[in-house]
Amino acid sequence: MRALVQRVTEGSVLIVEQKYYSEIKKGMVILLGVKEGDTEEELNFVADKCSNLRIFEDENEKMNLSLKDINGEVLIISQFTLYGDAKKGNRPSFTDAARPEVAEAMYEKFIARMKSNLGNDKVKSGVFGAMMMVKIFNDGPVTILVESKE
Repeated sequence: MRALVQRVTEGSVLIVEQKYYSEIKKGMVILLGVKEGDTEEELNFVADKCSNLRIFEDENEKMNLSLKDINGEVLIISQFTLYGDAKKGNRPSFTDAARPEVAEAMYEKFIARMKSNLGNDKVKSGVFGAMMMVKIFNDGPVTILVESKE
């Protein structure tokens, strides 16, 4: 499992009809990729790591604070293309990405774990499998890749 975490001043998801589906203010946007064979143990590891990741600045401008510390929000977007392999040719292969029915279930469990960690009102999401426009105002910029244990 891969979570591409971006520290943001705001983020939002628009559905195809250009209507806001979800939006957050200060916090993080997580682009989540599920790999074939990922387990709930790996899911919990990545969700807990993201929940506690200290990427927000304290009074000394050091990255020492987590989402909980700043009372921040999180926007979680499913992103199977995080498992795109472009080693051969110019068209990426997505064979490592989990099948949609498996990935969707893991995505929903990841959201549930994040809600358990941070509170229901702090966690927003996109729509699994939908064509979305994602607006991300990356703060810093700070972007961290969190991966499950191999």
